[in-house]
Amino acid sequence: MSKHFWQTVGLGTIAGFRSMTAPALLTGNLAKFHPQALAGSPLRYLQKPLVATGFKLLAGGELVGDKLPQTPNRIAPPVLLGRLLSGALVGATLYKINHGKTLNGALLGSAVAGLATFGSFWLRKKTTDESGLPSALVGGLEDILVLSSGLALSKGTDIGAPAGRAL
Repeated sequence: MSKHFWQTVGLGTIAGFRSMTAPALLTGNLAKFHPQALAGSPLRYLQKPLVATGFKLLAGGELVGDKLPQTPNRIAPPVLLGRLLSGALVGATLYKINHGKTLNGALLGSAVAGLATFGSFWLRKKTTDESGLPSALVGGLEDILVLSSGLALSKGTDIGAPAGRAL
């Protein structure tokens, strides 16, 4: 399996837990690397620092909004769609950078995000029910898991950089 396959699986999983965190992590690295494979592509805008900042703000807002009582479940159709699209975006981008088929990356990222969405929904519900902890506290612990694993996946690495080809 290729490196960008596993990067897509990792970021797709993060997209299933928190939809804006995965693109925030990816665009943060793309703003540093500027891979040439994105030149002329509709995905080239993801390399812009302003876009990276925007995704970081959206990710921060999502971390707060997730704890509000009126926030719909992550498996509600519009919310689920956002997570699927987030996974598709990171997957397509990683595959494009590495000269793979963007459709394959989009499908993989979306599928993994969908599985992670339902898995994380079940995990949070089960943890809240069995521990007696408030859902917002469990959500905060989930945030720590997502952020730490996302940073471990992307910080100090070349996620978003092409594998085996010159930038």
